[in-house]
Amino acid sequence: MSKMWTLKVVGLGAVAVSLSVELLVRLFSHLRAKRTINKVLFFPSEVACVEHLFSTLSTHSCLCPLPHGVETSFSRLLHHLLSASSSLNLCVFSFSEMNLSRALLLLHSRGITIRVLTDKDYSDINGSQIGALRKAGICVRCDRTSVHMHHKFAVVDERLLITGSLNWTQTAVQRNKENILITEEPDLVQPFVKEFQRLWLNNDPAQKQKQ
Repeated sequence: MSKMWTLKVVGLGAVAVSLSVELLVRLFSHLRAKRTINKVLFFPSEVACVEHLFSTLSTHSCLCPLPHGVETSFSRLLHHLLSASSSLNLCVFSFSEMNLSRALLLLHSRGITIRVLTDKDYSDINGSQIGALRKAGICVRCDRTSVHMHHKFAVVDERLLITGSLNWTQTAVQRNKENILITEEPDLVQPFVKEFQRLWLNNDPAQKQKQ
């Protein structure tokens, strides 16, 4: 009788442990899913000071006339770009916005690997930041095909996708009706990782010289 009782207790204990593990796995999965970034930003963005994103100093130390301590679509975009810890791959049609350029230069100074692919016709227009990026040592390639490289997306650390209609220009940020999607969903991020790599390899200057 005692053996049967022992077996029942052990059996019930095993069931309890199994249920506990399953509940913990479900809870962990739920919490992990809640932490996944999925955001939509709309533009034009309110104009506000973003100096606090580039400096460890207090926002009160900036004396510019712009509003301080205001979170905007543009400041959120900068925040996610500056979250890069290893790499940033950028595919953009037009790039002339100064603070976005500052963000890339700051990441570059931190040792983050940055690759930029842009349109050949818009890389040299007045106000373009492509020259400044190249001068700083950031690797930039221009799409040399007969059609425009009209993508506007960035991949941060191969885990975070930033994409939408927004060109990286002041006009787009402050005046145009634009949108940006920011997501960590792997099913959305990975196709962009692969597309960037494909375009990057297809526009390798060394390969062009061999042809």
